[in-house]
Amino acid sequence: MKLTFLGTSSMIPTKDRNPSSILLTDRNENILIDCGEGTQRQLRKIGVSPTKITKILITHWHGDHILGLPGMIQTIAAAEYDKTLEIFGPKGTKKFMKQIIELFLSKRILKLKLEIKELKGSGNFYETEDYYLASKNLKHTMPVIGYSFIQKDKRNINLDYTKKFGLVKDPILKKLKEGKTISYKGNKISPKDATILKKGKKVSIITDTEYFKDISKFVKNSDILICESTFEKSLKEKAKEYKHMTSEDAATVAKEANVKKLFLTHFGQRYKTTTKLEKEAKKIFPNTKAAEDFLEIKKL
Repeated sequence: MKLTFLGTSSMIPTKDRNPSSILLTDRNENILIDCGEGTQRQLRKIGVSPTKITKILITHWHGDHILGLPGMIQTIAAAEYDKTLEIFGPKGTKKFMKQIIELFLSKRILKLKLEIKELKGSGNFYETEDYYLASKNLKHTMPVIGYSFIQKDKRNINLDYTKKFGLVKDPILKKLKEGKTISYKGNKISPKDATILKKGKKVSIITDTEYFKDISKFVKNSDILICESTFEKSLKEKAKEYKHMTSEDAATVAKEANVKKLFLTHFGQRYKTTTKLEKEAKKIFPNTKAAEDFLEIKKL
């Protein structure tokens, strides 16, 4: 799994920061979380074609999170994308996508297979053999969703153990990987002894919301928490007014949720550097880092 920050600014882009977007890559999936203005160009800079995107998760429909979407879809359609592009988002997503298609996109969009799904509640909403996606309704000035990407635990065959029974290559090994006890040449072999459990990773993204306790429950035990930090602690009242979080709020969520590492993002344009925000968060949750555009997380 790899995470790449394509944009870490809030409403207004700066010289160093693009508006919100994150790319999550895992096996054959390239999942884009939000698509702020200029996201296509950010992808090009890291050598990723927009046609590699498999899913787009929209947190909400404020401009700094979606203004890159019309151009992104137009590029994908023009390249004769041969898969189905899945777009998930909060209430209103189908209406807004219809408007984008009518206003901005040419007839070639009609050839693009789009699946647009609105997420109306919290919980798991998508599952494959390898992972599942979960959503959480947040509290902002419009419907907003937080997301978690959770890899499923995997069992790898412990060949040092199975070799004792002459079992190296056989279709029956699949049952062990599924956690089932097998019989082989008169021997009973349990997955507890014959496999090594590899715990799946959990990545959670929380942006554009005021602080409330249930966020911590949703992101609990995440290996990586990416959380908005629009304001410093001295602007706590302004954060409440605009329904955003401070650096201290983000760190409090990380501490309450027992996450492994916190990455701050969605910084207001007033911050030429993010040093102060990072220091404030570290006082509460030491394993904190302020993200920057093009930061890659390769080892979770």
